[in-house]
Amino acid sequence: MATLNKSVPLSAYTQFSRAEWAKLSQSTTEILSALEREKLGGIDETISADEVNDIYLPLSQLLYMHMTHSVNLHENVSNFLQKKTKKVPFVIGVAGSVSVGKSTTARLIQALASRWPNSPKVDLITTDGFLYPNAVLEERGLMKRKGFPESYDIGRLIRFLYELKSGYAYIEAPMYSHLTYDILEDTVQKIIEPDVVIVEGINVLQVNKKDRRIPQVFVSDFFDYSIYVDAEEEDIRSWYIERFKLLRNTAFQQSESFFHRYRHLSDTQAYDIAKDIWTTINAINLEKNIRPTRHRADLILKKGAGHRVEAVHLKKM
Repeated sequence: MATLNKSVPLSAYTQFSRAEWAKLSQSTTEILSALEREKLGGIDETISADEVNDIYLPLSQLLYMHMTHSVNLHENVSNFLQKKTKKVPFVIGVAGSVSVGKSTTARLIQALASRWPNSPKVDLITTDGFLYPNAVLEERGLMKRKGFPESYDIGRLIRFLYELKSGYAYIEAPMYSHLTYDILEDTVQKIIEPDVVIVEGINVLQVNKKDRRIPQVFVSDFFDYSIYVDAEEEDIRSWYIERFKLLRNTAFQQSESFFHRYRHLSDTQAYDIAKDIWTTINAINLEKNIRPTRHRADLILKKGAGHRVEAVHLKKM
């Protein structure tokens, strides 16, 4: 079966340059304050007002269009069937590599979607919470494959999404600590009657390749819209190394940090270790499991230097 990768033209998509996409914005006023943008940014990623107005505001407006279409379709079908049913949440998937900035993208979408005219309740879920606990990964010899498909409890994630799309009023999602690098025991995220749910993670567009003879349910089957955050591997690797060096001087200094042993590394040592982790783990996962799912997304944000989105690819309808 042929798969799409970085060398295959994205012919199924309409490409917009940054300037072309920015022209779609329907507002000239600042939507998010400097303080809000600072809180939404990552440790190695600042968000400019231009990035919000040029890229994320048109994206938010497009998502709002899809969401309202979904609401209207539900009402029309309910009227046709003469059976009133509760509208289930509109679910947005956000995928992409480690360090590409998908978490920042998801937080920005959440902040902007919360400002839609209908003032929806918007929840953000990260699939990190559905990783197996470190004890399980250790037992299965998977600690060095953390982030690969087999390191996730996909069954639990699918059950969560089933409940979400079944209209459950209350659902619990497991939570993950990037400080301890493990699942938070006895701590859950409470999801109570959301209108919109954003599901962010490197694995959300992946499919199970083990046995294609039997019908399977995939995480993306529950999405109403999906986004892939893309960049050249050289840029992502650079961002990963820089983030590792920043964390060495911040989170790694805390005694409870899983990476506390790296707190005294020199710049050269930190660079070498981060590059080795990228090469032996993250680059392989990107090439084999993450990038091949790019063509499954409805929209692709292509980043360049400084996490600046340079182009947007929108799947043709």
